[in-house]
Amino acid sequence: MAAVDSFHLLYREISRSCSFYVETLAVVGALYTASKAVILLKDCCEMVRLHFLPRIIPSRKLRQRYGDWAVVYGASEPVAQAYAEELARQGLSIIFVTKHRSAISDFAANLTQSYGVETILVHVDSNWDEAAGKPVRDALRGKDVGFLVNCVDEACSASRELLETSEQRLMEVMADNVAGVTLLTRLVLPGMLERGRGAVVNISSSACCRPMPGKVTLTAATGYLDHFSRALHLEYGAKGVFVQSLLPFQIASSNHLPASSTEGWFAPTPQVYAHHAISTLGVSNRTTGYWPHTLQYGLMKCIPEWIWILGCRVFIS
Repeated sequence: MAAVDSFHLLYREISRSCSFYVETLAVVGALYTASKAVILLKDCCEMVRLHFLPRIIPSRKLRQRYGDWAVVYGASEPVAQAYAEELARQGLSIIFVTKHRSAISDFAANLTQSYGVETILVHVDSNWDEAAGKPVRDALRGKDVGFLVNCVDEACSASRELLETSEQRLMEVMADNVAGVTLLTRLVLPGMLERGRGAVVNISSSACCRPMPGKVTLTAATGYLDHFSRALHLEYGAKGVFVQSLLPFQIASSNHLPASSTEGWFAPTPQVYAHHAISTLGVSNRTTGYWPHTLQYGLMKCIPEWIWILGCRVFIS
């Protein structure tokens, strides 16, 4: 009995001496939980403000806010075509800058027939030297260009290691997604600054947020577009030019599997994605453009870096 009584006495003394630390840990746990709850509430409010309120509250038409014309580069990609169609639906005429004129000639004609807008096709050389900018300058002359839409080349999203990619293909990827986007922005931007209004939308990919094995070129190209957009917004956002970086996750398109097998809540069609993304213009300069993708982005940020890297190594092996 003495041993038992001694145990209870010892336990009582330990509990009494540790009660302060237990209460302190309880307070710390409560504060941590409260902070996480506040962050979650803030994220929910931000999602509503970004993805739902702009679609409920009417605003000025894009043509009145930015201008009568839009320049679209990379229109051979389904998501860029869908975005261009959204602009045409709101009455903007479109200048398509492309290396593959025949690939979008029918699409441009359909926009003119369906929405009564003008469309111009400008063919550029893939080298993107100084001479390549001349036809673009000629097309821009005398036009109220309020939009520039650049879209990353979807071909570089194919899973392929760096050493499996030819040198010529690497040069093409850099020319299209780095040199082309930068030079075209340089050509369009002076007119926007002169009028004190305009919007530059760069559609890249969520691949720039975390490194991915087998997608080195995509990660690099989209990373450049994302940082280019953010830096450009810091430089010219106060001068009336809104620059937006769109970071979509999977989008169902005919360039991959058939839409019936890929389309879903987290993999919208290009038309659904563009309809959602265009409503975020002027609200956020960096967004996924589609609220289910924003949920995916939030989940991805919750994964610690070391777990992500470990998963990538397991995937490679």
